[in-house]
Parts: sequence; structure tokens; C-alpha cells
Amino acid sequence: MDETRDLSNDGQRRVEATPAAEALIEELKAVHGPLLFHQSGGCCDGSAPMCYPVGDFKIGRYDVKLGEVAGCPVYIGGQQFERWKHTRLIIDAVPGRGAGFSLEAPTGQRFLTRSALLDGEEPACPT
Repeated sequence: MDETRDLSNDGQRRVEATPAAEALIEELKAVHGPLLFHQSGGCCDGSAPMCYPVGDFKIGRYDVKLGEVAGCPVYIGGQQFERWKHTRLIIDAVPGRGAGFSLEAPTGQRFLTRSALLDGEEPACPT
């Protein structure tokens, strides 16, 4: 994990959460303790933001830390970051079944990633 790039202090707001996502995160933290997110790049659960207890997901040397939402670090795979480096990720929570490995799976809600271009304009965060 020593070589993980940390862009959380590069002057860009690269990740944020909607109020719905923040509420779900707080519920999950109350049950599971400290959490982290990893933006999936496809595979089994599509491109969902995956939520894990800290320590249950191994951050890779090529992962990139985008910032934090509700006190939880948010990472993305290096190759995925290269495709999305011009966007801000907006983590939202919507009704539905969560991804199989993500903590919100049994709650009746799921995390969803929305995005906005990093163009200097602050996008309105969806509610």
C-alpha cells in the first residue's frame, strides 16, 4: 500500500456523497465500524462503488485514493482512474439490491456512482 497514489489533497474535489449515501454510510458504520470504498472497474458487480469494513479489502499498489466521503476513504483502481481522471465521482444511494460483496447488499438500498466533469464548476449534488 506504500505506493498508492493519494490525490485527496490535490486541490480537486474528486469524490463526494449525496445526503442519501451519507445516511446509509452512517447506518453501516454503526454496525460495521470504519469503512472504505473502492470504485469497481467492472467484473462481477459492474461499476458499483463497493463498501467494505476497513481491513477487509486489500488496497493495491496501483489503486488511487480520491478522497473521503462521510469519513471513509474512497479508492479507485489505477487503470480505471486513467479513464475517469477528468471526472468527480458522486456516490449516491438508491433503492434496490446492493452488490453481492458490498456491505449495503442486505439493506434494500445500493450504492451507485454518478459523475460530473472536473471543469471548475461545482455540480449540484443529486438528492
